[in-house]
Amino acid sequence: MNVLTNPSPSDTFPINGTDHLELYVGNAKQSAMYYMAALGFELVAYCGPETGIYDRVSYVLQQNKVRIVLTASLQPDTEIARHVSLHGDGVKVLALLVDDAGQAWRLAVDRGAESAFEPVRMKDAHGEVTLAAIKTYGDTIHTFVERNNYNGPFLPGFEARKSTFPSRSVGLKYVDHCVGNVELGAMNKWVKFYQDVMGFKLLITFDDKDISTEYTALMSKVVSNGNGYIKFPINEPAKGKKRSQIDEYLDFYKGAGVQHIAVATDDIIATVGQMRENGVDFLRVPETYYEDVPTRVGEINENLDDIKRLNILVDRDEDGYLLQIFTKPIQDRPTVFFEIIQRNGATSFGKGNFKALFEAIEREQELRGTL
Repeated sequence: MNVLTNPSPSDTFPINGTDHLELYVGNAKQSAMYYMAALGFELVAYCGPETGIYDRVSYVLQQNKVRIVLTASLQPDTEIARHVSLHGDGVKVLALLVDDAGQAWRLAVDRGAESAFEPVRMKDAHGEVTLAAIKTYGDTIHTFVERNNYNGPFLPGFEARKSTFPSRSVGLKYVDHCVGNVELGAMNKWVKFYQDVMGFKLLITFDDKDISTEYTALMSKVVSNGNGYIKFPINEPAKGKKRSQIDEYLDFYKGAGVQHIAVATDDIIATVGQMRENGVDFLRVPETYYEDVPTRVGEINENLDDIKRLNILVDRDEDGYLLQIFTKPIQDRPTVFFEIIQRNGATSFGKGNFKALFEAIEREQELRGTL
């Protein structure tokens, strides 16, 4: 959601923020319980047979401005069931909030995007919503959501729903960025797609010298929309001695898709502390990582002992510093995971942490036998 009321006048494709992320999963009820118990989300809406939807169920979970929709098929031969069979649990929809969904869809299609579905207007007692969607990398789509005249719990067809489980917020605030993994040679194609179709700007480029270890490497480019609220790093594998994390993702996800969702917090010490208590598994870096943090990063507001105890990474750029940590994959396949990030002025993505992070991922790959 992360709404901006006055988009930049030079923005050729105005987007007000992230409306929601929808994941197709094998068991939405059980996934929703994990998101509530471990990640601190609250159940706010539901659709399924009880609401007149007979082919699927969806649980809408929210924490501040982060809205996650978990959808599962009730039938074996549906698009949702086929998606889960091929990819496992994964992100299907990156939904973007706009003032005019029809106009956004027409502009994108005119600029070369492939339509996922044409504009559709839905109504109920709470008002009306217009949705339209375009295809992007892999089976991922962008849905444009126009909800200026709607005050329901989520969308028409959904009813407000609360869980009896006493979920407790861990302090997640909004979606900072979403990272896509694409096949070797496809990164520039999708960067150009976002530039040409949606008016995004190239924010930063990382090559295999920036993101590499002794064994593996990858390349990444970050694109951002006009107001800076939507940031999409796009990764592709680079040549290395062994199989990179991108190669592993592509093998298990069976194609391109969303690799991780970065969510912002104002207090990463409290957020990660609570998530660890809730049973969330995080990647670990060795204690030697922290030996040069004071000289590399300089003065920070947080207690370094707390950062070290929770195994949080720290980096600085010309605008400030950031703290970040990455969960292990949140489903059985080593694909989608979360990043927790706190920005204290910094606008970058933690370049100084890349080597330690990727070595941590390689240790997990080695345990899985996929390095």
